[in-house]
Amino acid sequence: MSDTQAVEQFGEHYRKLKAEIGKVIIGQEKVVDLVLLGIFSRGHCLLVGVPGLAKTLLVNTVAQGLGLSFNRIQFTPDLMPSDIIGSEILDQDRRFRFVRGPIFANIILADEINRTPPKTQAALLEAMQEKAVTAAGSTHLLPEPFFVLATQNPIEQEGTYPLPEAQLDRFMFNIWVDYPTYEEELSVVKATTGDSKPVVQPVLSAEDIMRYQGLVRRIPVADNVLEYAVKLATRTRPGLPTAPAIINEHVSWGAGPRASQFLVVGAKAHALAHGRFSPDIADVQAVATPILRHRLVRNYKAEAEGVTVDKIVQGIL
Repeated sequence: MSDTQAVEQFGEHYRKLKAEIGKVIIGQEKVVDLVLLGIFSRGHCLLVGVPGLAKTLLVNTVAQGLGLSFNRIQFTPDLMPSDIIGSEILDQDRRFRFVRGPIFANIILADEINRTPPKTQAALLEAMQEKAVTAAGSTHLLPEPFFVLATQNPIEQEGTYPLPEAQLDRFMFNIWVDYPTYEEELSVVKATTGDSKPVVQPVLSAEDIMRYQGLVRRIPVADNVLEYAVKLATRTRPGLPTAPAIINEHVSWGAGPRASQFLVVGAKAHALAHGRFSPDIADVQAVATPILRHRLVRNYKAEAEGVTVDKIVQGIL
């Protein structure tokens, strides 16, 4: 199959996938789009939203539609790295055997990642980066494709361990999950208070997803789009000649080179999802806010004046 045919097929599969997810998830179009773009870009996502907005249900539904294995890990203050990765046990033959932990699945939902101590967070983040885990000196590869979707509750800060900036940088997207509209909430209540349960049919296989991940990497990018993505990332760094006034005034630290890479890959996936063979500047802008949102560190002045990160990003776009 040529890449041209593959692009057309990708668009068709993407629409079918959204239709299947839409059987269960009402509204939240932007959130579903970003989660799917993250998967096809080989990135991980951080979902931030108050409890009860169907974050867990969304991830489970996406896993069903993609035909992938799914595990949910509830992060708690007493969770140990071995509870995620697995551990060695002595079997009946008195030999050490590695028992795999819940991280050995295609899609991992790390629920309330900021509720667990840094040691356990680091074990998960290492697996995200290396696509492998180390236990008792042996390396164990994780299944492909591998995707982590972590959730954070923005309102309960007591007893939490916020992710450091270096670890936040591992996530491609920071997705804000907002309340549904009145009409959407009405539809949700109608759909969930009866006895009918929609069945989500798998649209893709693991092999299909890996093929499309390769396609996203292969499609060409014009030099002006590449330059725009890099310039956008460098404009977030205070103190540089390219930094606008809003950055110098309200930002302590800007986005690193990983942001430039994600802006290009995200723009490629966004273009493919809309049936285009190459991304343009509008595709970079479409994914810029969730990519830059968690990479800018606001200073005291921004916090005191109530200037949000989203407002800063809109200011430099």
